[in-house]
Amino acid sequence: MTAGVLLRNDGPLGHITLNRPKALNALTHDMCRSIYEALQGWVADPAIHAVLIDAVPGRAFCAGGDIRSIYHLGRTDLPAAEAFFSTEYRLNAAIRHFPKPYIALLNGITMGGGAGLSVHGSHRLVTENTSFAMPETGIGLYPDVGGTYFLSRLQGQTGTCLALTGMRIGPADMVWLGLATHYVSSAKLEGVAIRLTEGEPVEAVLAALAEPPPTAPGMAPLSARIDDAFRGDSVEEIIANLQHAGDWGRDIGKALATHSPTSLKLTLRGLREARKLDFEGCMRMEYRMTLRVLRGHDLYEGVRAILIDRDQHPRWNPDLLEKVTSQQIDRYFASLADKELAL
Repeated sequence: MTAGVLLRNDGPLGHITLNRPKALNALTHDMCRSIYEALQGWVADPAIHAVLIDAVPGRAFCAGGDIRSIYHLGRTDLPAAEAFFSTEYRLNAAIRHFPKPYIALLNGITMGGGAGLSVHGSHRLVTENTSFAMPETGIGLYPDVGGTYFLSRLQGQTGTCLALTGMRIGPADMVWLGLATHYVSSAKLEGVAIRLTEGEPVEAVLAALAEPPPTAPGMAPLSARIDDAFRGDSVEEIIANLQHAGDWGRDIGKALATHSPTSLKLTLRGLREARKLDFEGCMRMEYRMTLRVLRGHDLYEGVRAILIDRDQHPRWNPDLLEKVTSQQIDRYFASLADKELAL
């Protein structure tokens, strides 16, 4: 059994439980590889009718990849850092194409790699404890794990807003946006696994236990303003739009000014390119982007400032949007030749 994840057959249910609560269930390479291998086995096992993924009780479902480990690997063993992402992205693809019901119970913080473990599956259940964010531009990365694919396909410009800002949303917004398929109160959540283990059909279980979220989505009333501000063709244009959107827009603009200028431009370009691609095309594009990020500056500086030294003052390079040229961003999307991601 791999440290950090519990894998077992519960009757007709393949059951994955993330088990690193002190690290908010951050994903390691071994965890990704073990989950991927388990899914491959369950695909071929006729006794397994569905797969459920959850986490041990705590604050998080999954807060993302183990970014501290990636920080150290990128500085000391670049091939190992690359291998983490190739395995994680193949896992994301395996979840998307899993031919049986795949049910994710998102009872807590869900960010980054946690989205990759859940959003691509057939059923995503949220509770009153769920919060969701893709905060990568704040640490010099971009929303990967298929984020370019699913964020670019959210209604209007909501995905662009979430991707650039790292804004945190709750369960009602997740259901409204389609990031979640069902709301189930945490008090009823244990019943989902029990009833699936007993062989009840997934749709019957959810019909019995799901309910409308108890609060209204917060993004819905802002959707027109979000669309007006974030439909810009450049990050500079988006920030200019935000300056004319009242206090709401100016506050978001101030927050964006603290994020990596390179990450902001890389993210916007990735989202716009993703609209032209299928899922596999997005994953290959993200792998190109990520390998270039691993050879850059801002990811290491962002992790240092936010997670290691915690001075909260990353020194981005380049430090201003106008210093990040289109030619620099183009390089992130160039072919990797024989190193392209194999799916």
